[in-house]
Amino acid sequence: MSDDPVDDHPAGDPHVERVEVVRARGHENVTAEHASTFEFTTDDWLTPAGDCILGVAADRTPRDFSAAFREACRDPEATITATITVEAEDGETHTETVVGRGDPGLALVDDRSMVGRTSEYTDDERTILVDADAAAADLDRDLVAALADGADVELRLEVR
Repeated sequence: MSDDPVDDHPAGDPHVERVEVVRARGHENVTAEHASTFEFTTDDWLTPAGDCILGVAADRTPRDFSAAFREACRDPEATITATITVEAEDGETHTETVVGRGDPGLALVDDRSMVGRTSEYTDDERTILVDADAAAADLDRDLVAALADGADVELRLEVR
């Protein structure tokens, strides 16, 4: 029996296979002060030390991503776009886009969290993109404030 997750995405449609969507929520301890990473976790709690974490209680992890998506992320020529969308309590929508790249070292099999990195570091199972053009500290402060208020957040990952 393989440790590889079941690929339950429709075959043949490259757009379906190259997009993954994760839903989570903010937390009162979201500060988004980390200068080189951003993270989403399935944990439903967050300590003040987690200054890269943007969303908790994520409904999916890299292990849940389709095999085709994970393979596309391993292409060093791939561009991976992370679109973070937050619906604030006042009804305002905040969106940030972080662009990075793929790498052959991306395992994408963690079952707890996912991390985008501004560096080229891939030595774990949770890195979802490298060479990102932004980290948690670079995000719009209104978006971060909405997350600190517990707003819902969507992370859309697309590989091209």
